[in-house]
Amino acid sequence: MEAAPTGLTTRERAPADAERASRLILPRVSRTFALGIKILPPKLEPPVRVGYLLCRIADTIEDDLALPPERKGELLDELMACFDEPRRADEYGLCVAELSANDDYLELVATTGQVFLTYRMLDAPTRAILRRWIGEMIGGMRRFVFAHRYGIRIASVAEFREYCYVVAGTVGHLLTELWHEHSAAVGKGTYARLLEDCEAFGEALQTVNIIKDIAWDAEQENAIFIPADLLSAVGSGHDVILHEDRRAANREALVPLMRLAQEDIERALRYIEAIPATAMRVRLFCVLPVLFAIATMRELERSDEMLIPGGGVKITRAEIRALVVAGSTSTLTNRTLRWLVERVRKRPFTFAGS
Repeated sequence: MEAAPTGLTTRERAPADAERASRLILPRVSRTFALGIKILPPKLEPPVRVGYLLCRIADTIEDDLALPPERKGELLDELMACFDEPRRADEYGLCVAELSANDDYLELVATTGQVFLTYRMLDAPTRAILRRWIGEMIGGMRRFVFAHRYGIRIASVAEFREYCYVVAGTVGHLLTELWHEHSAAVGKGTYARLLEDCEAFGEALQTVNIIKDIAWDAEQENAIFIPADLLSAVGSGHDVILHEDRRAANREALVPLMRLAQEDIERALRYIEAIPATAMRVRLFCVLPVLFAIATMRELERSDEMLIPGGGVKITRAEIRALVVAGSTSTLTNRTLRWLVERVRKRPFTFAGS
C-alpha cells in the first residue's frame, strides 16, 4: 500500500487517500472497460471509474456463493442506503467476513467507504446520474437473486434480455448521460441519437461474455445464462450444458444468442459512429470493448470450447495489444472504424499478421 501523501492535513488526506485507493483497486477487478477508463478526459475519468467500482461491488454481492438470497437482498439494500448515509458506507466493508469472493474482490468490498467518499466528491448532477442507474441495476439484481434462489437458471430469451438490461443496459444509459453531462461535443441532438442504441452498446458486451464464459459460470458461479427454452428446442437442458454427448445440440442452441450478439454489436457500432470525432477520447473508450467483443465473436463462431468443462474462448494478448493501438487511430473517422471492424471479423488482428 502506498504511503499517504505528505504535506496534507488529515481532512485533505482522507479524500486524497480514497481517490488513490480507487485507482489502485481498479486494475485488479476490472475487465474490458478498465483499459479505456484512463483514456477518458479529466472530467469523465473519475465518475466512470467510481461508477464502475460501485457496479462491481453490487456484482460481487449478487454472485457470492456463500450468501443466502435473504442476506444478498439485505446487502444490496444496504448498498443503496450508502448513497445517502456516509456512515453506512464506511461500515459496509465489514460484510467481507461473510463473502467467498477472491482476494481482489474482497478488498474492493472492504474499500466501499472510500469508493463512496470519491462518489461524494463528484458534483451533484453527476452523483444523480450514478445513483439513478446503479440503483436500477441493484434493484434488478435483487429481483434475480430472489427469482433464482439456488443459482441463476435463465428460462427464456425474454428473461435473458431482461438480465442483460439489468447488468449492462443500465451501464449504457449511465455512460451516455455522463457523456452528455461532461462533454461539450455531446449536445442534445447527439444525446438523443445515442439513447437509441445505448442499451445495445452495453448488452452486446454482456451477451458475448456470457457465451464465452458458459463453462466458467456453470462450474465456478453456479449460474447458467443460456435460456432453457433454447436448450429444450434442441433436446437439451441446463443439467447437461457441459455434457459431451449434448455438445453439438448445445452448440446449436447458442445460434440465436450469437445472432442477438451480432445484432447488438451492429447497434453498438452505430452508437460509436454517432459520437462526434471531437469527442475522440470518448469514442476510443467505447471502441475498445466493442473491438474485443467482435474478435471474441469471431472465435466463438468457430469453437465449442466454451461448452467443455474447464474450457473457454479468449482472444490473445497480442491481439488485444494490437487492437488498442489500431483502435486509437480508427476512432478518427467512421470509415476507418468500419474498415478495422471488417478486418477483425475475418482473422486475428496482430501486427505480425496484418
